[in-house]
Amino acid sequence: MVLMDWHPHFGFDIAEMEQTTCFITGTDTGVGKTVLTALLTRYLRERGINVAALKPVCSGGRGDARALHAALNGALSLDEVNPWHFRAPIAPLLAARREHKHVRLADVLAHVRAMQKRFDVLLVEGAGGLLSPLGENFDSRDLIAALRAAPMVVCPNRRGAVNQVLLFLEALPRGAAAKARVVLMSPSKPDAATRTNPSLLAEHFDGERIFTLPWLGGRFNLASGLGDSQVRKALRELMSGFLNFSVKSRCNFREGR
Repeated sequence: MVLMDWHPHFGFDIAEMEQTTCFITGTDTGVGKTVLTALLTRYLRERGINVAALKPVCSGGRGDARALHAALNGALSLDEVNPWHFRAPIAPLLAARREHKHVRLADVLAHVRAMQKRFDVLLVEGAGGLLSPLGENFDSRDLIAALRAAPMVVCPNRRGAVNQVLLFLEALPRGAAAKARVVLMSPSKPDAATRTNPSLLAEHFDGERIFTLPWLGGRFNLASGLGDSQVRKALRELMSGFLNFSVKSRCNFREGR
């Protein structure tokens, strides 16, 4: 816990900030988990929040981990962001076995918990979907449960999204769905489903926990993404539901003037 003076960007007076761990996962691989995690990391760091981002396990290259490392501006080394990495572009469990290595849940949890002691906000990105095997007998769902993390569920905003998100929420650990946030990533060419998915999903899930990010271009650029007012608004609203403050006076999470 850290004492925080009044902050011009978020508008809170002296408060104690409770440690927050968010787990960014998705309905599939390649749906925008890293884009969201990098945006949140840089957005919060630029506003004085002591935040770190991890991609504990990855396979098929370290591009995602490098993106998070860059967003952190040197707060962690690449190996701290991503301790377990394997070459083959298949599930991390199998990629590790090809290299005669094993990733164990206890080791991953020990690394994440050590980081929780150093940072007020920790963003942990999974690999692949919720049930994709990360190591020996564990997946992202097991990490969410063990860390008691708040899930952020990333899904492309296209036809089929409502079914995917609802199935995903059913598969979350007990209690996790109650604090989950859903982030719909807009496609380059919106269609009828893109426009109607948020409202239809809100008939089955709390609409205040559904967020939409606009199309960010074919080649994602962190600076230009954060320069978009719609992106900043979505990030601000998304994190306002996660950051917890034990308030000594006024505490309103918002953008500065």
